[in-house]
Amino acid sequence: MQRATDQDLMSLIRDSQDVTRFQQLLWEGSFSDYLAIVSQDPSVARNAYQRLYDLVERYGSETYTEYKKPIVRYKFFDDPFDNGADAVFGIDVHLMKLVRVLRAAALGYGPEKRVILLHGPVGSSKSTIARLFKKGLERYSRTDEGRLYTYAWRTDDGLVHCPMHEEPLRLLPDEVRGPVLARLNQHATYPIQLEGDLCPVCRFMYREVMREVGGDFVALQKRIVVRRIALSEKDRVGIGTFQPKDEKNQDSTELTGDVNYRRIAELGSESDPRAFNFDGEFNVANRGIVEFIEVLKLDVAFLYDLLGASQEHKIKPKKFAQTHIDEVILGHTNEPEFRRLQNNEYMEALRDRTIKIDVPYITRPSQETRIYAKDFNRRRVSAHLAPHTLAMAALWAVLTRLEEPTNHKLSVLQKAKLYDGRSITGFTEDHVKELRKGAKREGLEGISPRYVQDKISNALVRDPDLRCLNPFMVLNELEGGLTHHSLVSSEDQRQRFRELLGTVKSEYEDIVKNEVQKAIAADEGAMRRLCANYIDSLRAYVLKEKVRNPFTGAYEPPDERLMRAVEEKIDIPVARKDDFRRELMNYIAGLALDGRTFDYTMNERLHRALELKLFEDSKDSIKLTSLLSQSMDADTQAKIDVVKQRLIDHYGYCDVCARDVLQYVASIFARGDASRSAGG
Repeated sequence: MQRATDQDLMSLIRDSQDVTRFQQLLWEGSFSDYLAIVSQDPSVARNAYQRLYDLVERYGSETYTEYKKPIVRYKFFDDPFDNGADAVFGIDVHLMKLVRVLRAAALGYGPEKRVILLHGPVGSSKSTIARLFKKGLERYSRTDEGRLYTYAWRTDDGLVHCPMHEEPLRLLPDEVRGPVLARLNQHATYPIQLEGDLCPVCRFMYREVMREVGGDFVALQKRIVVRRIALSEKDRVGIGTFQPKDEKNQDSTELTGDVNYRRIAELGSESDPRAFNFDGEFNVANRGIVEFIEVLKLDVAFLYDLLGASQEHKIKPKKFAQTHIDEVILGHTNEPEFRRLQNNEYMEALRDRTIKIDVPYITRPSQETRIYAKDFNRRRVSAHLAPHTLAMAALWAVLTRLEEPTNHKLSVLQKAKLYDGRSITGFTEDHVKELRKGAKREGLEGISPRYVQDKISNALVRDPDLRCLNPFMVLNELEGGLTHHSLVSSEDQRQRFRELLGTVKSEYEDIVKNEVQKAIAADEGAMRRLCANYIDSLRAYVLKEKVRNPFTGAYEPPDERLMRAVEEKIDIPVARKDDFRRELMNYIAGLALDGRTFDYTMNERLHRALELKLFEDSKDSIKLTSLLSQSMDADTQAKIDVVKQRLIDHYGYCDVCARDVLQYVASIFARGDASRSAGG
């Protein structure tokens, strides 16, 4: 293979660059040029909430129905930026509530004057949602739809940039704002509203330049350079993040900026705004979003800053007047801190200015599985993951988060299946809806996805020669870690979680027994022959006719023993057999009237019954339990190899886990045979 030359590599770099896009991001022009841009596209002057809501809407949505209620799934939360690395699953209802708040804020209905507080247990994706918003705004600001602009002052010493990247229209004098905005708002989706005044630096520059030009704004605007900006957390432009520190080291200047003493020596006065660093998190986040990590752990002095920033959109830098800000304030907190806020009578003002959005754990096993599948896919894991490995871990995690049903006819496992959209006899969507309403704490307690991810990782690295990871390896890791789990608060809770692991193991046993039974009974020809014999007897029974024996040619009564052997597999009692047979016969007749031919796969219950009957007829000839012995004849080995290959081809097993699961199911059958013998 020929090695790449330096020229080849440079050509690759050159061809991969988008120089045109880079130049667009560096656009500069006059204030007059900017007015022309705004008149053509007023959206460039949107406020922070409008920009964030439009970002979410940009990626579209889809609506589905859950428990007779329409749910909107916003595709933004699938993380279209990094191939789903930060995708959020299973909490569409709560994300829908969050987007509604953003929409109301974008329309100026009140939430724009609140702190949005994401509330939930540890590991419930609160930080992920904040990261998605920040990542999305960065990319959105680099597109034509999301572009935004700020300005700088041209002086003899060079450019003086607005430290808070303010909207250039703020430069318009009060007396002309009305007519200019009326003209611009004729075609605006969101009416442009210029609230507040310039930041202290720009107010100082405006006053000085206005004095130089004799109050002529047309002359002043020639000293203005408008430029496009791209929001960036790393460059501290439009995106801020604040994380609480030790109370002794907290300083409110981290939010609103501090004096630059070196500049005081140059400028001669500490009241000169140019001698102040407007680099607090509120300052740098202007025009975008500020994230407060564990916001309720902040010192009280910081929380007071939040009150003004949220309600009045103003902050108070040291020694300067209140300064207007335009940004989304997003905080997140865990349950203990939120309870402390509720119980603190001195924090009523903050509670009143907060919109709480619950971000609970997932309570649908299939959605929880998606989290682990995202992290442990084939690209990142060298060992094969046996079927159901991640699903069983996810099922256990969900079971720990559910409340025990008050209905004695329903187990917690059945409840999880109902939540996952599975049908349980005797329960309707209305029942599920009532279950949801009655469980106030579900999803706010239980095992975190992080714990499960850590234990899956442990299981993968425990054996360096591991070829296949199966559910029992992961479930054993999960159980072993409970002894020292820091968030399991009591021995009773620990014992309950262990019992739920037993529930999951029993469920896994049923699943693999079912799959092995299907693999053994997967002879389609035999299945169709069995189905034909059953339907012939069924038709003769319902029509009170006889069946012609294909071998003797004689007409014989319907094969009642065959029909009952099939029906008993799906628990059809003798008293209900006539109803079941008539229903099935009517269904077949209806298909015939429509010109369609009945196939056993059309009826799920009959399909399952035929599989179980065929398995019962086949298992003795296959001798699955011979897997437990040291020797096996060639004929049995060939039959088992066929079954194993079916597991590999149709169910996702590898050679290792296919053999393991066959041996496991064989041991189950051996135990069953032994218990029946003992009972006999």
